[in-house]
Amino acid sequence: MSNVQAVTSLEDRKKARDNIPKAPPAYLPTAGSPLAVDKEAYAAMQKAPRVLIEEFTLPIRSGRAWEAPAGSIVKISTPDGPQVGDLNIWNRHNPRERFWASRTKQLHASHVSTFDRLWSVLPYMRPLATIIHDSLDWYGVDPHGGRVHDLLGTRCDPYINTVLAGEQYDFHCHSNLTRAVKRFGLNESDVHDVINIFQVTGLDEQGRYFMNPSPAQAGDNIEFLAEQDLLMALSTCPGGDLSAWGFGADNEKEMIKCCRPLKVQVYQLEDKELLQKYGWKPAEVSKYSGLHGVASPEGEKLG
Repeated sequence: MSNVQAVTSLEDRKKARDNIPKAPPAYLPTAGSPLAVDKEAYAAMQKAPRVLIEEFTLPIRSGRAWEAPAGSIVKISTPDGPQVGDLNIWNRHNPRERFWASRTKQLHASHVSTFDRLWSVLPYMRPLATIIHDSLDWYGVDPHGGRVHDLLGTRCDPYINTVLAGEQYDFHCHSNLTRAVKRFGLNESDVHDVINIFQVTGLDEQGRYFMNPSPAQAGDNIEFLAEQDLLMALSTCPGGDLSAWGFGADNEKEMIKCCRPLKVQVYQLEDKELLQKYGWKPAEVSKYSGLHGVASPEGEKLG
């Protein structure tokens, strides 16, 4: 029998709601769980000597894609001050395997930081990258309930801009990412929900999404260990640090004043055997059979 008692009046239903005990998080890591990384090993890899293999600075309101080999470290920083970045991630050899913001949010939190992992979609269901350093991990929760490195929202896009503002604009994050991935053979349909790095967001008392200005300063950064061979794409959000966010021409003039570049660096560990020393290897895809209860979809096989 259910523990929920049958109630009829609205007042009784409200009382029942108010007496529901607080539930623990749905997904808590246990010893040996894929949700719990070896913090000692990942911290050692983050601090180990490294060799720079690629570096570029992404101008304001633009996008760029790049490759990150398995075991490499990707560092994204704010060289000139606060700036939000919208990040997409794919398996380099199979773009159908891509970052899944919603499941990552369930497995870890609505906003991620050091030692949280970025998971891929079904049917692959494995870590694509692990955050190994976050200079903004001090931010915690602000007085409004805002947190940094957002998984609650998604990328800004020209379609909703046209709906809400009635204006055509080609440099929203969705468009920036679409242009960025074309040279790798991907298209608009491959662009997916993002992790909004350096972005502070939350839900207000009525459950409405809000964005606070980014707390990043010049030199703040976040680092990822590539758990697979990756293709990554980043957009410098046209909203800049979000201190003047809004729709329409007047807001557009103000937003560009708070736009700044982002810097990307890709490193390999100097000691190439360090990963093996700590037992690291690319995670395997989920071992679920994929039959979904359909054992013989084409009928009995005879002979």
